[in-house]
This record gives sequence, structure tokens and C-alpha cells, in this order.
Amino acid sequence: MRRLPPLNAIRAFEAAARHLSFTKAANELCVTHGAVSRQVAALESHLGLPLFHRLNHQIQLTDEGRALLAEVGPALDRIALSTYSLTRKAGRVVLAVNAPPTFTMKWLIPRLSGFQRLHPEVELRMTTSIAPVETMALPELDAVIRRLGAPLSRYECHEFLRTNLIAVCAPEILERAPVRGPADLRQHTLINASTHPQAWEQWFAAAGLEAVVPAGTLMFEEMYFAHQAAVDGLGIALVPEPLAIDDIAAGRLTAPLGAPRVYDPSYFLIASPHTRRHALLEDFTAWLRQQGEESDRLCAEVLGPVRPDQRGSPQDAARLPA
Repeated sequence: MRRLPPLNAIRAFEAAARHLSFTKAANELCVTHGAVSRQVAALESHLGLPLFHRLNHQIQLTDEGRALLAEVGPALDRIALSTYSLTRKAGRVVLAVNAPPTFTMKWLIPRLSGFQRLHPEVELRMTTSIAPVETMALPELDAVIRRLGAPLSRYECHEFLRTNLIAVCAPEILERAPVRGPADLRQHTLINASTHPQAWEQWFAAAGLEAVVPAGTLMFEEMYFAHQAAVDGLGIALVPEPLAIDDIAAGRLTAPLGAPRVYDPSYFLIASPHTRRHALLEDFTAWLRQQGEESDRLCAEVLGPVRPDQRGSPQDAARLPA
């Protein structure tokens, strides 16, 4: 019986070793810097050997790391070449989907292996954007995923994931300054994304709460960076609940206020009028709905059910960032 190290850790190590950068490896693998770092640390623990020297935010391979890279790099190349040859022979079907980057990274990618197991013949080509559907090059796509307050009348739209906006942070920052109510937010840094610069003000208003002046603010270019900043303990961020629930369930994030959870626009799959993959798109939509229902159940299990007085309305959503 082969005794193999964790294969995800091997992939993370190989990418980091090839780039000599956890950040570049994370970009290549579509995961976070922290995820790559944890996978490499897990591999080092499994082997009982250091694979990198970590100095001044730079990494260099140890002798053991160079030896491992010399073996696993060609091995992964052979696996990739073999599977590519097989899929070429099998005539894979391509499904091109565009989705928001934070949704893709935090919700869709962790679940995609389930769809691939159901449809091994499908090559799912994911691109990311938050541009309006009307501006997308729809002839090149089969579907677009966006948050919408209501279905778009010009397109075939399928709602599959309802959301609430929730305040989250790393558990350790509450040890320094507990949050027992909204007023305690003034002791913390509130994190914003430049795509949603008024999110906190609108959230306080939709929740029926008086806004507070925080100890500080941080602004990031995209929601994904705001989310990651919360995971890394830089402050408290507002994110759609299903995008945070995996981190909450794993203990990387906590929801210090619990309620209120304020209504936020749902995620919809919008079928491209140019798609010729109608049957496959129906299967993908059904799978998304199933995943959405499971995500709802996880949210209810971890955070408790949403009471009517905890939610706003679709009209409130018009005032919240899409």
C-alpha cells in the first residue's frame, strides 16, 4: 500500500517552490495566501522536515525542499499531461461561466469538485467580473452569475442562493475588545471594500441601528480582500453570509453580533441567450440550487434561523451594495 503525503499539500508546495512565493502560488491555485501557507506547513509536519527558509517575507528552498521539488514537479507534469490526453480523446464539453471574484473564491470553488464528479466530461471555464450583465461579451459565455435585487426581464434568470449581510471578524480580536452590542463596534476597525464604500452606513440604517464612529477604518479594492482582512484579524467586515459561513463553521471567523442579519440581494444564474449548452446549463443550475439549499442549512445550523425581525426587505436591498 502506497503511503502518500496529502496531495493538496503537494500541489501547494510545488507551486510555491516553483514561484518562490506563497502569494503567486495562491493566485495560480485560486486559493488564499493563508491556505497555501497552511498546506505547506502541513506537508512539513507530515515529513518532519522544513522545506522553506522564511526570512523577511521571502522564502527560499531548503536542500530537502529542492530535492522534493525535483521529484514532484515532473510527476505533476506527467499527471497533467496524461489527464489532458485522455480528456482530449474523450471530447470534453466546455461550459463557460463568469461570476464575481469573492463569490467564486469563497463559495463556488470549494464546492466545484462535487459538480466535476457528477460531470467528469465537462470542462468548466470560470472567469470573474462584477461588471453588469449587459456589458459582458455574452456570445463567449454560457452563463453569468450576479447578485440581483430582482430577475432581469431581458434574460432567463434562476435564483439559487439567498443572502444576508453579516458582520464578521477573527475570534482573537474579540479577546482584546469584546462586542456585546453594536455600540462596542466603536472600539474596532471597520473594514470596507471600495466597490461598496457606504456598506456600513447602509447596514446600520437597514438594521435600524444608530451608526457608530469606529476606532479606525480600512478600505480595500475588492470584497475578497476585505473578507481576507477580517480572517487575518485586521478588523470587522460586512460580507454576504453564505460567503462567510465556511470560515465561520471552521472557526476562522465569528459573527460577534449574530443578529441583525440584513437582507442582501440573492445570487442568480443568468443564462446567455447565445448558449448552446441548454441541457448542461440546466444540470449546472440544479446543482447550484442544491448547493444553495445546503448552504442555507449550514447557515441556520451555525448561526440559527433568520427571524422576520432580523431581516430587511427587498426594498432595503436596493439601498445595500450589490
